[in-house]
Amino acid sequence: QVQLVESGGGLVQPGGSLRLSCAASRSIINIYAMGWYRQAPGKQRDLVASITSGDITNYADSVKGRFTISRDNAKNTVYLQMNSLKPEDTAVYYCKFASTRGLYWGQGTQVTVSS
Repeated sequence: QVQLVESGGGLVQPGGSLRLSCAASRSIINIYAMGWYRQAPGKQRDLVASITSGDITNYADSVKGRFTISRDNAKNTVYLQMNSLKPEDTAVYYCKFASTRGLYWGQGTQVTVSS
């Protein structure tokens, strides 16, 4: 059973930065997209950013210019660099890998932006 392990969440002040990482416990073949989602209390889980195998990226309007998604295929890892964080970015962040064999989700990591 492949697991996605996230790290890098925590408490940060407004304007600060965090870098999230998500690594697969073992190699996953034929990954065609990786992404980050977030879910705030009482809200639905929404896409934050995604990246395809061809390095095409997509961002939610609310994070454009502040967040950057990247990946390391050799390590089966995806990253989310988050800069200029705002209180409204507070949520549980989940990573997702999409492959021809199915979808894989991480367990979530809490990001809290507060002074």
